[in-house]
Amino acid sequence: MSLAPTDSLDLQTLSARYRSGAWSPQMVLDEVLRRIEAYGDAAVWTDRLSRDEMMAQLKEANARRDGGVAQPLLGVPFAVKDNIDVAGRVTTAACPDYAYRATRSATVVEKLCAAGAILIGKTNLDQFATGLVGTRSPYGVPRNPFDARYIPGGSSSGSGVAVAAGLVTFALGTDTAGSGRVPAAFNNIVGLKPTRGLLSTAGLVPACQSLDCVSVFTLTCADAGAVFRIAQGYDSQDPYSRDAAELGVTPLAFPLGMRFGVPADEQLRFFGNSDAEALYRKSIERLKKLGGTPVQIDFEPFVEASQLLYEGPWLAERLAGIKDFIAYRYDSFLPVTRTIINGGRRFDAVSAFDAMHELQALSRQVRLEWEKMDVLLLPTTGTIYTVAEVEADPVRLNATLGYYTNFVNLLDLCAVAVPAGMQANGMPAGVTMIAPPGRETALLALAERFHRDTGLPLGASGSALPASEAPPATPTPDGMVRLAVVGAHLSGEPLNHQLTSRNARLVRACKTFACYRLYALPGTMPPKPGLVRAENGCGTAIEVEVWEMAADAFGNFVAAIPPPLSIGTLRLEDGESVKGFLCENYAATGARDISSYGGWRKFQQMR
Repeated sequence: MSLAPTDSLDLQTLSARYRSGAWSPQMVLDEVLRRIEAYGDAAVWTDRLSRDEMMAQLKEANARRDGGVAQPLLGVPFAVKDNIDVAGRVTTAACPDYAYRATRSATVVEKLCAAGAILIGKTNLDQFATGLVGTRSPYGVPRNPFDARYIPGGSSSGSGVAVAAGLVTFALGTDTAGSGRVPAAFNNIVGLKPTRGLLSTAGLVPACQSLDCVSVFTLTCADAGAVFRIAQGYDSQDPYSRDAAELGVTPLAFPLGMRFGVPADEQLRFFGNSDAEALYRKSIERLKKLGGTPVQIDFEPFVEASQLLYEGPWLAERLAGIKDFIAYRYDSFLPVTRTIINGGRRFDAVSAFDAMHELQALSRQVRLEWEKMDVLLLPTTGTIYTVAEVEADPVRLNATLGYYTNFVNLLDLCAVAVPAGMQANGMPAGVTMIAPPGRETALLALAERFHRDTGLPLGASGSALPASEAPPATPTPDGMVRLAVVGAHLSGEPLNHQLTSRNARLVRACKTFACYRLYALPGTMPPKPGLVRAENGCGTAIEVEVWEMAADAFGNFVAAIPPPLSIGTLRLEDGESVKGFLCENYAATGARDISSYGGWRKFQQMR
């Protein structure tokens, strides 16, 4: 079975075709080369590998597989932003005079190649990762695949375009101020900006070293999660590296009925773009439909934190990263890049400490807002500009694109940019879901549901999102038990403490298989529902949360469950079987059938 030019290279499709034997890695790599040639935009790349070099990588990956080393990304084509080192290749940071040949690959590149991924090339960027527009490069402006008149977004411009145009399955970017999110919005793809330090920045040309993140561009949220799981991990070579365990995050999913923050109307900025505003408001309704509850938050402390990034002494950190080079190769910079980075010279140590204290005070204010919400939903950008508009007003328009992005790393948050819809001019727009550090898995699960509900095609390909698969396998650790709860033990409900006091953690929110009925049990305190297995195909899918706890804690928990409730085996919507609450049939006789509400929370809300 040959590849068509419109076939998606998303990881789910690619893996399925490899397993079936319909495609081979050699076929895919040859198709990638054909697509790059057909796309015909040299500005996407700063360096590309030859076919022989790609096939040599594939040969090494096959040898590792044959030697018993797992290759979960075997034959998956990817690209790397050209401020990230690849052994034996030149790193330019979009400044030819700065170029050097790397002797070792960045840690994240090593991890991905060790998993079998095949590097296709290095991608263009705003010089020294300074910009959100994608126009600040001597290598040209990568063509936005939806309309060449519009900017591709930066600074990870080439990486975003390479994924949207179907040239690779995924691409690495970086994100200090929004560079892993803005290109996602402008190219109708997913952009994951992880928590600072979870992906190593060893081997990265620093933009603002204390804030820099490696980002991931993909066609789907599931793909972003797969790449993230392989690439993450503590790295002693990165002074800012963090182990996910140290963040102390236990829930792997947001609770049913999760609260999502929305700024007050007067704090929203769309810069005259009514289409972008309409799509954001539609996104609020979409998230409500998916079970979320909108809450208004004060966005002002987030905005004030944003202003510190380019109006405060963090500019001096940008200068510090390349101070020797800019001192003797001043004319090697693009004028706009030079002006921005040299702005760091006006700050001294006193102003740096003043700004650190100001940021700490803003962080305290922001924590109060997080007490109101689980997720913050924002437009990724308020608008989009043409290349001509940006060239005429490069600094001011770039700044407007950072209104919803610049604060995220300063406040130590993680984010997923996801497509939201198309504007009347044919250009994509997106939203970003933001959460406290370590919530990437939960964010991606929520964003995947949102993305699927939009019905949008993948990137610029026209291909539909592949059919939903079961979540990636997360085997229950030895000595642990998974339990599905349906009523008073849900997050925020009166008996949830019986789980949390036993150190249980929330794994995910989902639904049962459509073979159950839910009843409101009379006379129970606190009020409880009863889940009963239906007969004769009369069941429906019911919302549940899946929690995980130690086996001894589970036994203690079960012993305290009063009749008519009991613990049995529940079948979930994706086919997984877990322990869960069931109700004896006699208790449902005469009880109110609330199955049509789809879950206990919705019944309570309507009641």
